[in-house]
Amino acid sequence: MVNSKTDFGFIKDTPIEQEMQASYLDYAMSVIVARALPDIRDGLKPVQRRILYAMHDLGMRRPSSYKKSARLVGEVLGKYHPHGDSAVYEAMVRMAQPFSLRMPLVDGQGNFGSVDGDSAAAMRYTEARLSQIAEEMLINLEQNTVDFIENFDGSLKEPVVIPARLPNLLVNGASGIAVGMATNIPPHNLSEVCNAVIKLIENPEIEIEELIKSVRGPDFPTGGTIMGKEGIINAYTHGKGSIIVRGKSEIEQLKNGKYRIIISELPFQVNKASLVERIAEYSKSKRIEGISEIRDESDRDGMRIVLELRSGSQPLVVQNNLFKHTALQSSFSANMLAIVNGIPQVVNLKVILEHYLEYRKEIIKRKSEFELAKARERAHILAGLRIALSNLDEVIQLIRESKDSEEARNGLITRFGLDEKQSQAILEMQLRRIAALERERLENEYKELQVTIKWLEELLGDVSKILNEIKDETLELKKKFG
Repeated sequence: MVNSKTDFGFIKDTPIEQEMQASYLDYAMSVIVARALPDIRDGLKPVQRRILYAMHDLGMRRPSSYKKSARLVGEVLGKYHPHGDSAVYEAMVRMAQPFSLRMPLVDGQGNFGSVDGDSAAAMRYTEARLSQIAEEMLINLEQNTVDFIENFDGSLKEPVVIPARLPNLLVNGASGIAVGMATNIPPHNLSEVCNAVIKLIENPEIEIEELIKSVRGPDFPTGGTIMGKEGIINAYTHGKGSIIVRGKSEIEQLKNGKYRIIISELPFQVNKASLVERIAEYSKSKRIEGISEIRDESDRDGMRIVLELRSGSQPLVVQNNLFKHTALQSSFSANMLAIVNGIPQVVNLKVILEHYLEYRKEIIKRKSEFELAKARERAHILAGLRIALSNLDEVIQLIRESKDSEEARNGLITRFGLDEKQSQAILEMQLRRIAALERERLENEYKELQVTIKWLEELLGDVSKILNEIKDETLELKKKFG
């Protein structure tokens, strides 16, 4: 290996296979960790996290009005995610679609696409703000609960993860294709996941079989019926499994003796327009016999695809052929892959819940430490004010006889054994604080702070109290959104 100097600097001779291997690995890890896979703690990919953080930063939440999507995309692109506006907008659109996410994280206004595969309107036409459940995920963000890192150009800070009061990885699932690996985690029912979290808190040694009694299977936003339990058990136990999902279809008999099949739910991620087109194509080619007419009667109240059958047709035979030949019965290949401590890892149901629980314990601990520091700081100031109010005449005389604020501050420190912050607070105290009612309020605030400080100290010293806090907020989440 030879290094040669040129007008442009040093040129390093490297074997091409070595350089290709190193460069490809760097690229692969960048895609895996920084773009395609969700973090096990908050269940978000970097672009999703950056969108939610930018919306939080812009004040795009209830009860404020919606803001243009283009404004948000520009904010995310310019500050946190320099990977193209279409990538950011598409990620935001998906988070607003009720047929893509079990609990949408973006509250969208305008055309955000449909189950027919229609794309969303351009970002200049749509508007958005944080959904109510996304606000829950961002609670306590300003209370030193998570670490912040520099953005791509070092000019701003962004969170590594968000506090995530919601077990988002299971509730909303995830899908993404990285380099050499992919993730496909199905969405779940919030109440069921909350029940499983509580079970794990109550019994950390619980078996996966017991957790499956709470989380009975995926809960797809488009509905459908899961056929059999084998795929679910494999996915929850080993992290991988094939789950067979059928659309909901009912057979109706008409007065003239004919039958029709009504489809009201589809398997997850099945395009309705493509399904109707495929059924028509197979009916025409006689691959599926017995259908005389196909109508899509879907409206804002729900999905309704009507298949009129010819007289003499066997409706159960037609229905089974639909399951066999079309996407009315589909397979969801669960591959529960997530970033765990910076490394991609296939995880089972219990591991996901354990990591979520550990993360929430860390959040509660850091939030409590932040609140305790604030309470102690305020109590310290109030202790100084109490001393001043107890010796009011002497304090007033000392301040009056001082030639400037510096001398007054030093006099208070020397005379009453205060520190600089306390003496400064006394000098800045408003005259209305001298009133009897104001003094009583100050005294009550001091007593309340002592109770708060004691409670926070007990909480930080007892893991069981932290777990009870998580249990309470999980029950609150279930009651509010389940």
